[in-house]
Amino acid sequence: MTKITDLHQQWQKNPDYQKAYQELASEFELASAIITARTQAGITQQELAKRMNAKQSAIARLESGKQNTTIETLERIAKATGTHLKISFEK
Repeated sequence: MTKITDLHQQWQKNPDYQKAYQELASEFELASAIITARTQAGITQQELAKRMNAKQSAIARLESGKQNTTIETLERIAKATGTHLKISFEK
């Protein structure tokens, strides 16, 4: 089976893919950070939702990168996962 990382490396050779990926990079990074915080806390989407008084489907949407969020929600995720929210801008 082909890994998604292998496909990503292959697709990076395509300029159209590179452009589309860069336009969505911050969404991918945020979704990845949420998944990482949750998995490092050793909890499921259902448990995270319970700790946040939210629905599992809302967590799934956040982790897919298809859901806009607020700083308040990110702070609730941080609290529920025992992490600290840090936001930065980089050049």
